[in-house]
Amino acid sequence: MKHLCIAICLLFAATSVSAQGLDLGVKAGVNFSNVTDASGFDNKTGFVVGGFVGGKFNDNVGMQADVLFSQQGAELDAGEFNLDYVNIPIVLKLYIAKGFHAQIGPQFGVLINDDTQTGAGEVVNDIATNNFDFSGVVGLGLDIPLGLRLEGRYNFGINSISDGPVFDESNNSVFTLSLGYSFL
Repeated sequence: MKHLCIAICLLFAATSVSAQGLDLGVKAGVNFSNVTDASGFDNKTGFVVGGFVGGKFNDNVGMQADVLFSQQGAELDAGEFNLDYVNIPIVLKLYIAKGFHAQIGPQFGVLINDDTQTGAGEVVNDIATNNFDFSGVVGLGLDIPLGLRLEGRYNFGINSISDGPVFDESNNSVFTLSLGYSFL
């Protein structure tokens, strides 16, 4: 799976270089995440930070790939369920009006941390979570002057976060608001 992600990124980078208007930058924002089909969980607030590369194929269509560190999971009545990922969303950008665009595409995530912290401060690390997350991405973005980018995205998990009996039907559900800066 690691090789597939690298191949997709290289293909996208090669396509972007030949595309009209290369876009390269950094972004940071806030996540509002939860776990679907699980009772007793509430939204968790975390952060997202990383970089992006993109390009426009013409005035109406472009692509963007990000590499993001993303804090996800959910709040429990007596603690937190933490899921930290390195996510690689690859979105098609459809420009609706000058600078305003809709986004849609897949996201590939690699789990780098999964722990549950109880209200008493105890950390439990033996939850049977999947090391890979596959999600769909939909969103809206606005490219504003001075290289600034505003984005709002919703990521909906397609595969379950766990094969174990506790979360076998549960997926990630993440709403992200971010601000980016393009160097080019």
